[in-house]
Amino acid sequence: MARFSEYPRPSHRILHLSDLHLTDQGSLYGDIDSEARLRSVIDDIISSRVRADAIVLSGDLADRGEAAAYQTLRSMIDPLAREVGGQIIWAMGNHDDRAQFRTHLLDTTGSTEPVDAVHDLRGLRVITLDTTVPGCHHGEVTDEQLAWLADVVAVPAALGSILVMHHPPMPSVLDLSVLVELREQHRLAEVLRGSDVRMILAGHLHYSTFATFAGIPVSVSAATCYTQDLTVVRGTTRGRDAAQGYNVVHVHADTVVTSVVPPGGGALVGELVTPDQTAVRLAHGGVDIAPAPVTIAPRVRESGSSA
Repeated sequence: MARFSEYPRPSHRILHLSDLHLTDQGSLYGDIDSEARLRSVIDDIISSRVRADAIVLSGDLADRGEAAAYQTLRSMIDPLAREVGGQIIWAMGNHDDRAQFRTHLLDTTGSTEPVDAVHDLRGLRVITLDTTVPGCHHGEVTDEQLAWLADVVAVPAALGSILVMHHPPMPSVLDLSVLVELREQHRLAEVLRGSDVRMILAGHLHYSTFATFAGIPVSVSAATCYTQDLTVVRGTTRGRDAAQGYNVVHVHADTVVTSVVPPGGGALVGELVTPDQTAVRLAHGGVDIAPAPVTIAPRVRESGSSA
């Protein structure tokens, strides 16, 4: 007897990239061509023929906040967005410059005020929160930003919200990272606990990791330029030219799934199963995958709930 799979197809797909560190000053640390590393990721995405509702870039887009770096970035990401069919959602990182960011990515007048915004993806609300402190590398959220965020999440979105911020609200795995962590995280937790925020997307750390904050899952995307080596002796910090990638976020009615996508390539293992062959095997197994629902009931946690 035929059956449907346990979950239908997701209602939304988001590509999450972070820490690109593009620069017009040559390579990073004399070895890393951050533009080439990003191009490799983009080529992988295009070759996969994936469709997405949005491309989220969670900060440190330019290494020194250079105008030319942002212009290069636009020349790479705008075509990618057209290819996947999604909108671009930019978020500030500690290496970014607010005025240049606004001018070259948002096409607005340059300003040094925090870059906070709300985007709608067919009922799914995506909120970008600027956690940067000009001239510093640690993160903070001002009283005014917290008040703004509280007003935004006071009214639940139809399909819930995703919060995008550069500094992740989570413990530091590497000791040295506490110098650049998000400070006074409890104040942000007070605003988010019990809200309709279903997932927090962040970057900054240069490695993929996951946690929970105020009962909300936190997903950190690895950098596209270089990553941190977590196999080092405790107390050591070592960057490496390996394990770059991005995350794919699939939004379902009752869950949000994030998947790490490393650079493509590698030798084939086993057999290659094509889309047509997959469809035949599913039909033979009597299983079908239901299409994404047209609407999803709002998902709002009760105040104080950690579910």
